[in-house]
This record gives sequence, C-alpha cells and structure tokens, in this order.
Amino acid sequence: MSLSIYESAEDYLEAILMIQEKKGVVHSIDIAEELGYSKASVSIAMKKLRENGYISMEKTGELHLLSPGRKIAERIYERHRTLTRFFESIGVNPETAEDDACKIEHDLSDETYEKLKEYINK
Repeated sequence: MSLSIYESAEDYLEAILMIQEKKGVVHSIDIAEELGYSKASVSIAMKKLRENGYISMEKTGELHLLSPGRKIAERIYERHRTLTRFFESIGVNPETAEDDACKIEHDLSDETYEKLKEYINK
C-alpha cells in the first residue's frame, strides 16, 4: 500500500496522532515543539495538509486528523512502535532505537515490514 504523500507530511500526521494520544488536544505549537520545527514551517505544512484533506482546523487552532490523514498517521505510528520495539529487543538502547525507527519507518518496504512483524510476533 504505497501512499503518495511526502515523508515530512507523514511525520506531521504521525506527530498529530502522538500528541493527540498524550494530550487529547493538538495545536500547531505542539507539533513545532514535538518535531523541533519552526512555527512558520509547521503553519505552512498544516495549510497544505488541510488543503489536501488530511486534517481540519477549528477556529481555536485545534487540529484534527480526517480519515485519510488518520490512516496514514496510524500506519506510520505502528511502524514506528514496531521498529522501536524490535531494535530494543536486540539490545539497542531506547533512545537510539527510537531515532533509528524514525529514520527507516517511511522507507522500509511493506514486504520487509510485514516479515519483520511476523518475526517479532513468533
């Protein structure tokens, strides 16, 4: 299932989902802090995600994932958690495991990811 969306957009959608799970409410500033990006960059990205139907924004600035955005966010977040767990299980320290999961969660083929999941769940 290859989705035609940029890696940075996937990161933004994943961040929205993660923040939502932690805090319940998501604003652009939360994303800027989570990802270490400028508020201006986040603002531009949120506008693009809104225009493409991935998120909605209330007058209060609260962000919500729409169905297509949620699908992508959940897919990336699941990959992130699975890869992190795998790396930790082979002895990688948690911080490095997390960083490495971020680096490959977008680029790993569906086939390799599915095999990795099967291996972990044995």
